[in-house]
Amino acid sequence: MARQPRLILPNQPHLILQRGNDNQTIFRDDEDYERFLGWLRECARLYKVAVHAYVLMPSQVILLATPSDEEGLALMMQKAGRHYVPWFNAKYGRSGTLFQGRFRTALVDAAPYLLACSRYVEFAPVQAGLAPTPLDYRWSSYAHHAGVWSDALVTDHMLYWGLGNTPFQREAAYTELVQQGYGSAEGEMIGTALAKGWPVGSHAFKAELEKKTKRQILPAKRGRPFKVKTPAGAAE
Repeated sequence: MARQPRLILPNQPHLILQRGNDNQTIFRDDEDYERFLGWLRECARLYKVAVHAYVLMPSQVILLATPSDEEGLALMMQKAGRHYVPWFNAKYGRSGTLFQGRFRTALVDAAPYLLACSRYVEFAPVQAGLAPTPLDYRWSSYAHHAGVWSDALVTDHMLYWGLGNTPFQREAAYTELVQQGYGSAEGEMIGTALAKGWPVGSHAFKAELEKKTKRQILPAKRGRPFKVKTPAGAAE
């Protein structure tokens, strides 16, 4: 049975997950992270993808990004991988694949969930036990949003700009948002959606996606359809 194409809509934010094959390490030292980020930055610009948040961890990459067309996300990830994998293999004397099959995508309902997804991305190293705070982890977009330095890869979403009228106000508001962390229900919802390629949004958002894309988004009802019993003697 053929795999269903990824659900990608232009000008809509998406979470993207790319893991190492069998969860193997894909970044071993600082140079690895820097090289991948450089190629990702070039490819995002080339294929007109706005990256709003990112984190690179030893065995996975998570992005929050908005493509300008239906092909941009796939082209960006493929091109970055075609640069990085041969370089990584040559550096470490290995061969073969590095990434685990296709990357996953999860469409995001921006207004209620974009900032929550950004927080999920940048808080991931803390959840994974890689750092005590998001700011202590170097390979994410958190320092950019917190005003520590400017990251050329990041394109701030308008909802981030809506956090304040000045850079200081936006940075302070976002820092407070991330420092609050997130509840287990929110984390599980976003994490499950990302792992399975489900949209992150309300029931109404998913229903509208079904209507717009002609694809099943909402869970199918379980069991057989209810059958109304016909009274004895009545015509069927």
